Amino acid sequence: MTYSKVNYQEVERVGDAMHFLREPLDTEQVGVTIARCKPGWIGRKHDHSDNKHEEVYILIEGEATVTVDGEDVPMNAGDAVWISSDATRQIRNGDTESAFVLVSAPEFADTGETDWSLTGFPG
Repeated sequence: MTYSKVNYQEVERVGDAMHFLREPLDTEQVGVTIARCKPGWIGRKHDHSDNKHEEVYILIEGEATVTVDGEDVPMNAGDAVWISSDATRQIRNGDTESAFVLVSAPEFADTGETDWSLTGFPG
């Protein structure tokens, strides 16, 4: 099959916020998580130095703070933040519910090959 589809609301929630979609989507390189955070919710401090996965956190609803290596990064709906694999990160939700899309993938290894290009890629 050349694609897979899942509704995150049908995926069992881990803890009280996270819906991990990597296994249901059967992805090989990219992880996708939906985080629906209740007011005042605080995520676990962590990094990805063990698996070398960089992450992008996209806040699609609400407001929250992502702390990266001790620096608070205020987030409003529409904001996205890239986080290196070795940085410690933690989500702290604001006073209302928020929703994040969290995307992770292995850091790109520059092999010197030029077969892959972003030329013409609009996003």
